[in-house]
Amino acid sequence: MPQAKLAPNLPDWMVQHANRYLSSGGTEGHMYKVTPPGLSEMTVPALLLTTTGRKSGERFIFPLFYGKTGDSYIVVASKGGAPQHPGWYRNLLANPEVEVQVGTAKQKARARTATGEERARLWQKALEFWPPYADYQRKTEREIPVVVLDPVR
Repeated sequence: MPQAKLAPNLPDWMVQHANRYLSSGGTEGHMYKVTPPGLSEMTVPALLLTTTGRKSGERFIFPLFYGKTGDSYIVVASKGGAPQHPGWYRNLLANPEVEVQVGTAKQKARARTATGEERARLWQKALEFWPPYADYQRKTEREIPVVVLDPVR
């Protein structure tokens, strides 16, 4: 299996965050301190999601904020409210087999997009760990996907 690498075109803060996470083996970077515009400083849990590129077949790592539902993790394909879905989300639509690193623990998972009542419930959960998602949704025509990462045993 090819070695995973950081996704291209990530903003600087994400690159720095992911590099700290990777270089520490997950002891640093899991809890990320950030001050969103107009809000006070908050600490948000972050995971590293490794997807397989839908065109390249290469493995790419993306740092993402997350929540939990049961044994599964939830992440949000917001891209800050951009009109198109983020690359990592398009990758997992093509290949839902992913790897997740949360702190020092790594596991395989299968990604799926929440729909209907489940999405509504998980969206509310996502707003608890990252309130700016509400603004991102107002900015874009698309419904921002809420992705469930179910562990593969």
